Order: sequence, then structure tokens, then C-alpha cells
Amino acid sequence: MDKGEEYHVLKGIDLEMRETEFFALMGPSGSGKSTLLNIIGGLIPASSGSVNIDESELADLTDNELTEIRRNKVGWCFQDFNLIDNLSALENVVLAMNLAGKRGSDVEQRGKELLEAVGLGDRIHHLPDALSGGQQQRVAIARSLANNPTIILADEPTGNLDSQTGKEIIDLFKQLANSGKTILMVSHDIALAHAAQKVFILRNGRVEEETDANKEEL
Repeated sequence: MDKGEEYHVLKGIDLEMRETEFFALMGPSGSGKSTLLNIIGGLIPASSGSVNIDESELADLTDNELTEIRRNKVGWCFQDFNLIDNLSALENVVLAMNLAGKRGSDVEQRGKELLEAVGLGDRIHHLPDALSGGQQQRVAIARSLANNPTIILADEPTGNLDSQTGKEIIDLFKQLANSGKTILMVSHDIALAHAAQKVFILRNGRVEEETDANKEEL
């Protein structure tokens, strides 16, 4: 590629995701799955087109407004959990609310309720290294819910988990979708991806919805 020449990883993406829906995104390595998540989550700007979250067009927002969207409308889950090692499960969840300017006893109570909701009510004061991988991911999911986001973006959230724990995390995402959240999960695990309501395949920079006619192992 010549110096200064633009290379478009994503081309003509057209996705509409609604509340109560759980989507999986698959595709070969290097196809742009994480790039797409980062654009949807407002971490990097799209070179063209538009991204709307709750009727807010991300490209039209000021830096401060975009920061508010990232903090309050988007929840993130990662393969490596990204918990702070010297903070307890509860403190990791509360920190997300603190960064959004929220303080007080109500914040700690919400943190406890979220950890109880993901099955960790008896682990709220444990540090990450005292938790299993599945438990750490549950903390990460509770943290992603801290500010009651519209959409949860999960980048290979089961990648470091055994198959049974991965299924439990998928079941938790299903519950969250049923409660009103929008979930978009990147996964290389075909079986887990097919547990979502819809599976999208990212190939050659474009997204297509998977159907029986185009199913194939990636």
C-alpha cells in the first residue's frame, strides 16, 4: 500500500440493533470485528457514515458529549476481564459509577445489587485473584451494567473460559437481553455464537446475517 493511501477495513456496514436483542458477530481474524465494536462504542470515529445510539449521532457530538455516551450508554466486556487487581469485586463495579460522577451510599448499594444479580453476592469483597475466570467475567459484566447502558459490547468474553463457564456467561447475556439490553458479542466459538438470536458474519469488510444457506465454519 502506498504511503498515504487509505485502506478501508469496513465497507458499507448497515446494522440495526434494538432493545431485548442478543447478537453475535463472527469473522476471520483481521476482518475488523474489534474495529467495528470500537466504532459502535464511540472509541474511534468512522471515516464515513453514521452511528446512532439512543437517537444520538456520534459524529455530531462534542468530546464531552461523546464521553458521556461512552460512560452511560455503552457497557464493555473484554476477553481479559480488565479488572483492577487491588480493588475488590464491589470496588471494581463502583469505580465505573464514580468515573461517571456518581457518589454516595446509593452507588455502593447498586454495586452490591448488580453483583448479586450475576450470582456473586457472596464474593463482593474478594479481589480478582481470589475469583475464578468465570467469576471475574461476571464482575466485568456487573461493571458493564453499572451505569445502566443501552448496549453492551462484548469482545470475545468467553475466550479465556472453559466451555461450561462460557455457556453460563452466554445464558447471562440472554437474561440481560430479555431484561431490555442490547447485546453485541464478538466470538470465534461457533456453538456459543449460535446461542444468540442473530449471528452476523463480517467478511471482506461487510456484514451479512447468517442463514442456513450461508452457514460455514470460519
